[in-house]
Amino acid sequence: MSLAAGLLAADLLAAARRAGKRVTCAESCTGGMVAAAITDPPGASDIFDCGFVTYSNQTKQDLLGVRAATLEAHGAVSEPVAREMAQGALRRAGADAAVSISGIAGPGGGNAEKPEGRVCFAIATGASTTCETVDFGALGRDRVRAAARDHALGLLLRALHSN
Repeated sequence: MSLAAGLLAADLLAAARRAGKRVTCAESCTGGMVAAAITDPPGASDIFDCGFVTYSNQTKQDLLGVRAATLEAHGAVSEPVAREMAQGALRRAGADAAVSISGIAGPGGGNAEKPEGRVCFAIATGASTTCETVDFGALGRDRVRAAARDHALGLLLRALHSN
């Protein structure tokens, strides 16, 4: 794990402890990297019970309640799917904040409409859900996944500070 991810995870742990909040994650292209970062600092069990790695569309539906119609209409790499992933993780984990990630890490898999390096994120809290899309570019699989992990940790940290 990078130094940046380690620092973000330590800050997240401290902020969640201060706020008395619990967090969770729903990951696709990062394959558990966010959960690994969150659980790296000692004491992570104070803020984290579980995370979800939902790589396939079927698993997104089965574990997180993502609707088949949303997947069909928008594709897995979309803000509507990221929204349903985060909301499903929040409900299923009983957490206070959830981040979701769905993207095209590469190599390949992208197209003109959804290029390699595009990642959709959502943050769900009891009060709201917000989404954003980041185009990291064709940096290579490892770098896109690491950048997505770090961005997701930052989104969780900001969500805790704003609540």
